[in-house]
Amino acid sequence: MGSNWKMMQIKEMAGRPVPGTQALPAPGPGQVLVRIHAAALNFADLLMTTGRYQETPALPFIPGLEGAGEILAAGPGVDLTPGTRVAVQAQGTMAEANLFAAADCHPIPEGMGYDEAAGFLIAYGTSHFALTLRAGLRPGETLAVLGAAGGVGLTAVEIGAALGARVVAVARGEDKLAVARAAGAAVCIDSDTCPDLRAALRELGGVDVVYDPVGDAPGAAAFGALRAGGRFLVIGFAGGKPPALPLNHALVKNIAIHGFYWGGYRKLDPALLRQDIQALFALYAQGKLRPHVGATVTLDRLAEGYDLLESRRSTGKVIVST
Repeated sequence: MGSNWKMMQIKEMAGRPVPGTQALPAPGPGQVLVRIHAAALNFADLLMTTGRYQETPALPFIPGLEGAGEILAAGPGVDLTPGTRVAVQAQGTMAEANLFAAADCHPIPEGMGYDEAAGFLIAYGTSHFALTLRAGLRPGETLAVLGAAGGVGLTAVEIGAALGARVVAVARGEDKLAVARAAGAAVCIDSDTCPDLRAALRELGGVDVVYDPVGDAPGAAAFGALRAGGRFLVIGFAGGKPPALPLNHALVKNIAIHGFYWGGYRKLDPALLRQDIQALFALYAQGKLRPHVGATVTLDRLAEGYDLLESRRSTGKVIVST
């Protein structure tokens, strides 16, 4: 199918991606060949460079966990046809083209651009699934979102507001809070200037659900502001380590702690995952979701995208144009 498709590789631990090319065979049973037009970076991509992600591939590997493009060819037993525009959630999207399992490719709605689709599945999927199916967020409840201007945090703000919750966004700096406010946050807290996050959340009357992709001290502080019967969503540890949660408080206050790894549902319950993805695409088609692209870099400048992610300078998704 061609011998000079450009791609990026991680060749050594703690290294940045370097360019290369690959030849791709015709897709086999259950596979499709996708011409990738855009891909998206996730915090997991950073963790993989140091082997700290739970599903880090063996070296060398093509980075990228999600992207969007057009199917060029389909193998036996595949319903998707060439020309179909799809979002892909699978390892190896930082390339001009790659082979993927057809099950990991999802047709995207009309009017959805590749940049939007590239960063849609993981961030929106994580927030929608976690808030609806795990936390059971209800209209009128208070939702605190940590890292509220980041790739997944911003989608939690948007989805929480769409579900009728009062969203409290916690982020660093007024620029980031402005982005969260535009996504639907009712209250914003600047973590750079807030001396006591737990006290600030309690002054608001406490919270029913905490969405925590940060961990560490901010996660523990937000946990301390949960009301009786509250739910704490463990989404990630961008702050460097998990929060130290007092389980005796969880017991006394009937607080539920939900660990949530969206990608794990590809094996745990793939049918439920696909159902949730379809619900998200329907919300987009109805104009209820507006993906935020914080920065765009080209494939050959992928290292700059990693730097943006690592420095926390970007808001929303960092998109890689291929």
